[in-house]
Amino acid sequence: MTAAPLLDAHLIADRGAFHLDVRLRIGAGEVVALLGPNGAGKSTALRVLAGLHPLTAGHLTLDGVELDRPDQRRWTPPERRPVGVVFQDYLLFPHLSALDNVAFGPRRHGADRRTARDRAQRWLDRVGLAELARRRPRQLSGGQAQRVALARALAVDPTLLLLDEPLAALDAGTRLDTRAELQRHLGEHAGATLLVTHDPLDALVLADRLIIVEHGRVVQEGDGAAVTARPRTDYVARLVGLNLHRGRADGHTVRVGELTLTAADRVVGDAFVAFAPAAVALHPSRPDGSPRNVWPATVVGVQRHGDNLRVQLDGPITVAADVTPGAAAHLRLTPGQRVWAAVKAAETHAYPA
Repeated sequence: MTAAPLLDAHLIADRGAFHLDVRLRIGAGEVVALLGPNGAGKSTALRVLAGLHPLTAGHLTLDGVELDRPDQRRWTPPERRPVGVVFQDYLLFPHLSALDNVAFGPRRHGADRRTARDRAQRWLDRVGLAELARRRPRQLSGGQAQRVALARALAVDPTLLLLDEPLAALDAGTRLDTRAELQRHLGEHAGATLLVTHDPLDALVLADRLIIVEHGRVVQEGDGAAVTARPRTDYVARLVGLNLHRGRADGHTVRVGELTLTAADRVVGDAFVAFAPAAVALHPSRPDGSPRNVWPATVVGVQRHGDNLRVQLDGPITVAADVTPGAAAHLRLTPGQRVWAAVKAAETHAYPA
């Protein structure tokens, strides 16, 4: 971001024994995805930004206005923040029509009933639900309810839009269509957007930048290409589908425990080494041939993974290997079986830790 960020926040908050310490900067028109495992602090960060949980320290500045700063005893209640929220379960008012659900926000911000309903109708038009304006939430499908919740959040013209797992409640077919629709609306939103999700596909499709949190801290951030190419924690590696190990590099070799791996990249010092499960070949005996990384391993589990089988291996390093059903049948892979694992140096990538 070259221009001053619309959202500039250092979120320090406590919930029981959990401690959050996360810095967030989001520019106008930018969509940032906040990813992490369960309990990482994603929901706490969202609640703090929405004004539903106070900061312990730090600050929250939105469009140049400080909304929350504990050291100066400054705190802005939720209803006075220029923030729109789409909750995971949407939280539509069951007794109100789709039109009045969307009109609720403008009404809370001081608009009269007619003005609020006119604005709500325009937003329902924009999300393609004009003909369903009079329906109650129970009469809407999951995808339709999600679009009503999005329209309600955007109807207040928020400086900051918060999306809490907005696609998690949808079935696979509805999710695909709704994701495309959501992408279009986020592209038209002039404010800052924070998408909280555990789904890497949602993050990669919808967000300009990813921020990964674990145990209340930021462990990695960058655009999708950078994060997926060079994961820096086991969680991120699993998220993007790579084997990841940390070791000591000297040129094209990386020492990981008792095993020395040859990589395509030249690195000196502490380094990560990563390779895809599909790059791991399994053999009944030690393979000969082109230069490659080879080590003995023991099968600890075999599971279906798409059209292939995902084989979990223990040994000098713990890795996952993807093999075809035919290869698995040929090798007669079962837990406890000893095999040889091999990965070509050209498919093994190293980078500074």
